[in-house]
Amino acid sequence: MTLPQYEYKGLMAQAWDVLRGDTSDWADRFFYRDLIRRFGRPVLDVGCGTGRLLLDYLLQGVDIDGVDNSPDMLALCRQKAQTLGLAPTLYEQYLENLSLPRQYRTILVPSSTLQLIVEPALVQQAVQRLYAHLLPGGALVAPFMPLRKAGEPPDMQWEKTAVRAADGATFRRVARSHYDPESECEHTEDHYQLSVAEQVVAEEVHRRSPATRSYTQALARRLFESTGFNPIEIYSGFTFEPAQDDDSVFTLVGQKAPTNTGLPPARE
Repeated sequence: MTLPQYEYKGLMAQAWDVLRGDTSDWADRFFYRDLIRRFGRPVLDVGCGTGRLLLDYLLQGVDIDGVDNSPDMLALCRQKAQTLGLAPTLYEQYLENLSLPRQYRTILVPSSTLQLIVEPALVQQAVQRLYAHLLPGGALVAPFMPLRKAGEPPDMQWEKTAVRAADGATFRRVARSHYDPESECEHTEDHYQLSVAEQVVAEEVHRRSPATRSYTQALARRLFESTGFNPIEIYSGFTFEPAQDDDSVFTLVGQKAPTNTGLPPARE
């Protein structure tokens, strides 16, 4: 199946891992692993992309599935998995219509993925679908970020270039964004180039308008509360310290109420 509309495609998908570089020491990798130990498995990686976390955890013996709406990213994930001798269970679905064959003790939504769903009604629907896929006592883990802090300009631009080790090809990304405080949404334009032997062989421009929605801690908490999560913890970044008002990233951990189902307790 290929969904009719998805954002991470073409050069954006091909450049994803190359431009990110070495992610092995990213703080969220260890933070999520601690939460998996706490709440148990099976685990679902939402917006798994090319498998940054999924493949790492599979290699550690974690029972984990992945879901993404981009066939391009999932194809790259399968290629990487094959080189590692892995065969992950991957689903191509929209989050707001999520329908998977089993439930999970821990659901991870890394990289502020929920913020890519800009319509409030649809993000509410997405969180409801995630709640439905949790086992009683399980947890939904999702980082959020305010897109601009007070005093920051509405327009930003940055550039990054990186070389693909496999063949020496060079990817270049020039990113521009505009934040509209009235709608609390960001609009983006990304220009990608692929060069071989210093010659540009492919170019693409990806525009998303709007691309992402900004969240305060209060807004993210209300989203979880309205779905039925209780208790809800809010952490500073990818630590287990309480969130602070000026955090650039904060992570919510919402738990589904346990019931007397006869299920064994959560375990690693």
